[in-house]
Amino acid sequence: MSGPTPLERLDRLSEKLNIELWLKRDDLTGLGFGGNKTRQLEFYFGDALAQGADTVLITGAVQSNYVRSAAAAAARLGMKSVLQLEERVPDMGPEYYQSGNVLLAKILGAEHISFPVGEDEAGADLALHKRADELRAQGRNPYVIHLGLHHPPLGALGYVAAGQELHQQMQDFDAVVVPSGSGATHAGLLTGLKTSGSSAKVMGICVRRNCQLQHERMVTVVEKLANLLGIDPSALVRGIETRDEALAPGYGRLGPKSRSALELMAQTEGIFLDPVYTAKTFAGLLDLVQRNEIRRGQKVVMIHTGGLPALFGYQKELE
Repeated sequence: MSGPTPLERLDRLSEKLNIELWLKRDDLTGLGFGGNKTRQLEFYFGDALAQGADTVLITGAVQSNYVRSAAAAAARLGMKSVLQLEERVPDMGPEYYQSGNVLLAKILGAEHISFPVGEDEAGADLALHKRADELRAQGRNPYVIHLGLHHPPLGALGYVAAGQELHQQMQDFDAVVVPSGSGATHAGLLTGLKTSGSSAKVMGICVRRNCQLQHERMVTVVEKLANLLGIDPSALVRGIETRDEALAPGYGRLGPKSRSALELMAQTEGIFLDPVYTAKTFAGLLDLVQRNEIRRGQKVVMIHTGGLPALFGYQKELE
């Protein structure tokens, strides 16, 4: 991170929705097409460098912004990267496997390996460790960025800092809306805001699991994060809110609500959203407005977590 990201008022959408809508531009974090993962990777790469690592291994979906960002960070620091791509989204066309984040990671010089399952976090982590053992036998010093919940959520610390940054930029907003997937961004933002004294609601829009499963995951991530920080998690756990009205038809799929939201943002404000995270997040925000959970005149911040290269992997769906 080179500095705070902009907080931008969306004037036309504010007028249209009868709220005061602001966008936290974490799509502009700067490294390798930006996105929220830059904040998280600062802490993982800091740990990797402290351990003398020369290679970083990470797992994610084929069009994962996380693995692309990790490849960019590794290149910046003179390290090698191994990206494991999981089959999380079935029945996608060839552009999904060749363009967008996949193409960028190839340009960055990353090694790609595949994992045939999309819902086996422990298995995906185990596969990374197997490749790490092979690299260790070749004389390299690998560092694994884990996906599963059995490891400390170091990346969430990046969004604790982001929550504090947002509170310094503006203190009088009523709610913040954020994608909720792995839970690191959501948990960190909630923790950063609440420990800064913010009373704003933090609403997590589910992008991978239904709201009950996501809430259970969030409790685990928040408790592990609180343990890292040495603070009491009880108030933070009470602040967890998850919504899944925009989740259908599932992770990585562009349903009617998210497609409409993506087009509304582009055609009203000239800002692109990605099909996996932020289109669903904005669709969830629109649903909250429609159901009056976000009320007329309220000041609301949406976190734009980036992910724009994935648009090119979804050409068939968008056309």
